[in-house]
Amino acid sequence: MFIQGVDRAQANRSGIQGRKLLSLCIGLLFALTVHPGKAHAQISGEIEANIPFQFHAGDTKLPPGNYVIHPLDNTDLTIMEISSADGTTSALFEVRDAAASSAPAKTELIFNKYGSQYFLAKMFDEGVPDGSNVVESRYEKRIGQASKEAQAHVPAHHKGQQGN
Repeated sequence: MFIQGVDRAQANRSGIQGRKLLSLCIGLLFALTVHPGKAHAQISGEIEANIPFQFHAGDTKLPPGNYVIHPLDNTDLTIMEISSADGTTSALFEVRDAAASSAPAKTELIFNKYGSQYFLAKMFDEGVPDGSNVVESRYEKRIGQASKEAQAHVPAHHKGQQGN
């Protein structure tokens, strides 16, 4: 009789713990589905810019000219493509979220400058403080260690709109 009582108490306690664990799992699952992940407020759509100097985008060196930049489909806005307006040259590069201290007055591309070499570094949309930060290539990291950095800003606009 005593042993049956102990077995029932343990079974009852196991059942309560199991229900608590199940409730905790359901609550955690609910919290994860209700709370949205971090939104990617990076550059979306196509932007155009006339870049007046030779530059690097990711691992590719590109000549001066008119360029179109857009995120690749199905990459969660983490891979972008830059291509010349005439379609003869292009490059892919990886981006991460970036934040400006204040919303920029116009859409712009920001380049890191080491000596006479330019590297695409950031992109921001007009009026939006969140943008895209280009992941540094190994080459830029090497050059950056050996040279002092400056920045160059190039105005851009969304494709189909007039630049300011």
